[in-house]
Amino acid sequence: MTDAAIISKAQSWLNSNLDAQSKAEIQSLLDSDDPTELIDSFYRDLEFGTGGLRGIMGIGSNRINVYTIGMATQGLANYLKKNFPNENISVAITHDSRINNTLFAETTANVLTANGIGVRYFRDMRPTPMLSFAIRYYGCKSGVMVTASHNPKEYNGYKVYWDDGGQVVAPHDKNIITEVLKIKSIDDVNWDKNDQLREYIEEDFDLVYLNEVKKLSLSPQNNIVEKDMTIVFSPIHGASGKMVPAALKIFGFENIHLVKEQIEPDGTFPTVKYPNPEEAEALDLSIKLAKEVKAELVLACDPDGDRYAAVIPNEKGDFELLNGNQTGAVIIYYLLNLYREQGRLTGKQFTVSTIVTTDLLGVISRDFGVDYYDVLTGFKNIAAIILANEGKKEFIAGGEESYGFLIGDFVRDKDGVSACAMVAEIVAYYRKKGMSLIDVLAEIYMKYGFYKESLISITKKGKDGAEQIQELMKGFRTNKPTSINGLKVAKIIDVQESKIYDMKAGKELPLELEKSNVIQFFLEDGSKISARPSGTEPKIKYYISVNEKLPNREAYRATEASLDKKIESLKQFFG
Repeated sequence: MTDAAIISKAQSWLNSNLDAQSKAEIQSLLDSDDPTELIDSFYRDLEFGTGGLRGIMGIGSNRINVYTIGMATQGLANYLKKNFPNENISVAITHDSRINNTLFAETTANVLTANGIGVRYFRDMRPTPMLSFAIRYYGCKSGVMVTASHNPKEYNGYKVYWDDGGQVVAPHDKNIITEVLKIKSIDDVNWDKNDQLREYIEEDFDLVYLNEVKKLSLSPQNNIVEKDMTIVFSPIHGASGKMVPAALKIFGFENIHLVKEQIEPDGTFPTVKYPNPEEAEALDLSIKLAKEVKAELVLACDPDGDRYAAVIPNEKGDFELLNGNQTGAVIIYYLLNLYREQGRLTGKQFTVSTIVTTDLLGVISRDFGVDYYDVLTGFKNIAAIILANEGKKEFIAGGEESYGFLIGDFVRDKDGVSACAMVAEIVAYYRKKGMSLIDVLAEIYMKYGFYKESLISITKKGKDGAEQIQELMKGFRTNKPTSINGLKVAKIIDVQESKIYDMKAGKELPLELEKSNVIQFFLEDGSKISARPSGTEPKIKYYISVNEKLPNREAYRATEASLDKKIESLKQFFG
């Protein structure tokens, strides 16, 4: 978009029916000698990515504010009415603890009811998985979760769900944004709310959800035996502060210590730089408490409670953060072992993960005779596979490297609440056998190979940053590397071009996967690097995976060090 077009768009907003403060903010942007903020605020409209609508809060078409929320909701309302004519439509809504979340959730509810659509509105903030569950439980046609997940405090967002409880996928995601783009002005939004169409979801719904979580337990008697196992939990100022402790208790665990500095919801996230359990710094207070109480497990969730992290004491007595690939492998391994022991494996079950998640999940699943699906990044794609197999096969579990996991299918998005409860059960199960989770990982690695993964995430902000990221991806496609760090590239998968390049044979093969801006490099030693621009942040991400044999338990740390060295050398090429 040209500078003239950006100014024209800002003027269009200025001449709309905005509140006085918003008009003053736009005028200030127009009057500024530095056009950077004006350009970043208006150079595009926010689009639905893997996480829905997400962006920095502020005024403008490329910002999260009551007007972009209202326009998105008007587009959603129009699309719902087209898809479900002559039906009573209802939409479930909740939010987490972020700044303005109540305002944005209220705006969503108001615009929906103004369009004659009923709303099931949670009385208080609740985690994302409960919103997903509520959609199917109440027979809603859609759902909206106001959150920016683990993004920094300046961000907010808007996850849209369909009637299956999963985030919208094709064609609905693209069709909704098409409807949103038809809203040419803020004045096209129907703001005239109808509170008679609002019905509250009260606290008693918590028990309905928790009863479903309880059914996931595979060794409830052992949990009772191990009820005094010391657990530390932090919601990192988010929406899971009530539900995770409740889930742990309903699983049978009683010795739960909450991180008091982080238990209260607070959208400024005062004790952390980023409210992301993937970041070790966000867990400092949890680990401090764990040392004081001699905890055997530390658990934490992100602000909307869909992601989780697990920290355990290792053989040296230090607390070690497991990454999402490690916890995912342990959960899959435990579930499939218990399913087999209990005679529940029927040959009609499946697991799922994404193309940037460790290949180990697929290796384990296939070894147990369980079907495995590899899908594009974004949990909505896992939900789509669950829906496609509904009534045909049983979904056991699935997850992604970014600390998202789901067990069972009553929720159709990642569920940090039930994942925390299941990880506690797994620690208790192996504790009785005299094993730590490091021992369990060693057992897995000795059987299937030691897989180690790491992520490089490079931020490039604003319009210029977005263009730089696209140029990087273009460069990989036009000048395909034949070797990386002295290792030959055996295969390249270009998901956007729907092609597999067999470099060794000099062949091009078709790829049966929906197009996405991802390119993957497979090296001759079994290493894999995936390059992917983020769908929710101004970042390009490089997912690095390496593996080698683990001969015995004693070689665990030496093998891990060898893999870490290999990862660091690969990072030099991309970082």
